[in-house]
Amino acid sequence: MNLKDDFLSFNTNGLYCKYGDFYIDPILPVKTAVISHAHADHAISGNNTIYCTAATLAFMQLRYGKNIGKVFNIIPYHSPFSIGVVKITLIPAGHILGSAQVLMEYEGVRYLYTGDYKLQADATCEPIEWVKIDVLITESTFADPAIIHPDPVIEIEKINAIKSNILLGAYGLGKSQRLINMINTYAPQKKILIHFRIIPINAIYEKMGYPPGKYQIYSRKLMKNQEEFVYIVPPFTFDSYIKATGVTRLFASGWKALQVNKQDTLFISDHVDWNDILQTVKHAQPKQIWTLHGNGIHLKKFFGDNIFVKLLN
Repeated sequence: MNLKDDFLSFNTNGLYCKYGDFYIDPILPVKTAVISHAHADHAISGNNTIYCTAATLAFMQLRYGKNIGKVFNIIPYHSPFSIGVVKITLIPAGHILGSAQVLMEYEGVRYLYTGDYKLQADATCEPIEWVKIDVLITESTFADPAIIHPDPVIEIEKINAIKSNILLGAYGLGKSQRLINMINTYAPQKKILIHFRIIPINAIYEKMGYPPGKYQIYSRKLMKNQEEFVYIVPPFTFDSYIKATGVTRLFASGWKALQVNKQDTLFISDHVDWNDILQTVKHAQPKQIWTLHGNGIHLKKFFGDNIFVKLLN
């Protein structure tokens, strides 16, 4: 196996594959970019040539309009294509609708960039799929043995005990749609209201065949009544409602720092935790693990001499 230790590296533009002369999720506009998913920290505007899934393109068009980029190549899952001498296949990542792992093959070696991914069930996006590879390039946002995400169903069922209206903060793309679906399923007596900025995102989900479920557009008149409304709002709106009265404030996140009160928490994450990463390694059977988007030091200690762990950042 002719594994290239420098197959991926960081420069000022982001994560670069010199053997194919392209970037994955660049942080500055570049000539050629493979975009794993449409969250703003992975999908910027202004790239010249872009490869991504149809859903990712739709979300980027909504966000960036005419500044989105120049040439788009819509790539279905499991449809190999080449950039230079590197063969690439997009594999479902389970993070949000259209999210993809990037499988790269060069000189007989298989490298898998996970992007952001999750293993938990989510009816609003394609479920993660496993592939066997030589090098696993995994996000390590929560790569810490001390961080184990609770069961999301148990978490969302907590709101059944909250009889006041709820102001629920959540990222507009991905998390909001997942919450709508989960509330409809596990707290069906709740009446869901949605901030107007989330409505166009929901429309893309519906067009792509992943309708989140029942909801209404928010109105101030409705929220004046205590009818077990759950008003889902993006972070900037949630922060501006810090003095809101007559509601229980919750923020759905895997981060402790984003939980806003001690009595009521909602730990629902769209990222893998420690056990999820170990399960991914079991399925993928890599010879090496490269980590990024977090701290990989715990993985390095855990695997020791069994699997070489390289910290990309």
